[in-house]
Amino acid sequence: MHKRSRSILNKLPLFSLVAGLALAMIGCGRTQAAAPPPPPEVRVAPVIQQNVPVYSEWVATLDGYVNAQVRPQVSGYIIKQNYKEGSLVRKGQVLFEIDPRPFKAALDRAQGDLAQAEAQLGKSTLDVERDTPLAKARAIAQSQLDNEIQAKLGAQAAIASNKAAVEQAELNLEWTRVTSLVDGIAGIAQVQIGNLVGPNAVLTSVSQVDPIKAYFPISEQAYVLAQKQSSTVSTKPTISFFGNSLDLILTDGSTYPRKGKILLADRQVDPSTGTIRIVAAFPNPGNILRPGQYGRVHVETNMKKGALLLPQSAVAQSQGSYQVAVVGADHKVNMRAVKPGETVGTLWVIDEGLKPAQPSREGN
Repeated sequence: MHKRSRSILNKLPLFSLVAGLALAMIGCGRTQAAAPPPPPEVRVAPVIQQNVPVYSEWVATLDGYVNAQVRPQVSGYIIKQNYKEGSLVRKGQVLFEIDPRPFKAALDRAQGDLAQAEAQLGKSTLDVERDTPLAKARAIAQSQLDNEIQAKLGAQAAIASNKAAVEQAELNLEWTRVTSLVDGIAGIAQVQIGNLVGPNAVLTSVSQVDPIKAYFPISEQAYVLAQKQSSTVSTKPTISFFGNSLDLILTDGSTYPRKGKILLADRQVDPSTGTIRIVAAFPNPGNILRPGQYGRVHVETNMKKGALLLPQSAVAQSQGSYQVAVVGADHKVNMRAVKPGETVGTLWVIDEGLKPAQPSREGN
């Protein structure tokens, strides 16, 4: 029993040392946790001042530069279609053929009438030449010569009339071959072989699509402001206050690779919508763009001179208000309300609330 007690006492100092070391370590940990954290890193960005172009966008509708409805000028039955629908056709190319036989017969009849009139003129001319000296010699009555002279004049008039009839018959025969009046894309045929057509029938349409037109309406207010910003006054129908070029953004969000230009503004403001229609043109090699497509016209409409810009991440937004942390000359920070405008890349144009060369803070 005595030996066991002695053994326990010998172990107590070791336990106390271990406990003391543990308490010392805990005390050191508490001392390190209570140390103050280092100050946060703050990046400061200066206010950038530069000229910023202002862009506007409008929904545009594409249409052919020239849209020609192909109609026959004579009535008859369609006997042939000579073009492939949706293909490129040339001016003067025959698209449809109408049965020419009735018109060939009419031309033959008109030519026969002309020949008969010419023969009558020949006879009347001989009568006048023969009877003129006889009338002077009083061998025949003067009235007979007068009748022959009038018959000759009538024959001359008949020839003129029959020549016109021949020309009309030739035109009608030529019009049985219906041709395209412009270079462009031919649409789907509206008739079939064997259909009886007349001048009121539309056979197809041909659209010139290189270049192609883009129509877009702008508000009357935007038009008036653009006119005021124009540096020159021109009497030409073209307008130059939208800049030298336009971009066309297609329905898939891509930008058409070729630049366009404004051709003209419409003659009047639409009273029902309060807009005026602007017409632009875009090069269209390969006929990629087609009439009826939609897109958005992106164009520079103004230049904001001396605009102030900040990184977008430096502007704090809360419940419709915008604030920027501004570092003053005393190196103190205060929050300032601002009014942002357009964006330029990653920068934000600040319309109100800041002054040039005034630093601002961007927190991380």
